Amino acid sequence: MLEDVPRDPFADDPDDPAAALGDSDAPEPLTPAERDEAVTDLADVEVFRSLLEPQGVFGLVLDCPECGDQHYFNWELLRGNLRQMIDNGKPQVHEPAYEPNPTDYVSWDYAQGYADGVIDTEERR
Repeated sequence: MLEDVPRDPFADDPDDPAAALGDSDAPEPLTPAERDEAVTDLADVEVFRSLLEPQGVFGLVLDCPECGDQHYFNWELLRGNLRQMIDNGKPQVHEPAYEPNPTDYVSWDYAQGYADGVIDTEERR
């Protein structure tokens, strides 16, 4: 079975070079409300992917509140980040998409509106 994130190459290594840093960067656990929100987001991403990937959408573009730039996430990276948040309280470290084509990605709001439209259409049938 594939993991969402690569295994730490120093896991269980008594000579881990990061051991000297201590756990000062250890994330605070998510509050129950934050965890519920992340679980809901993960479920939404699965719905978005099932509807949009067959249409040629590679993933989502999200506005970063820290740097103000847009970040492009393919479906697997987005799913992996949310799983990491749920399991560990912080997203995984990752490389940004290299020269993504913005037309291959949609915003969260677009994906949500698209999913709502599909669901509404199905309910009317």
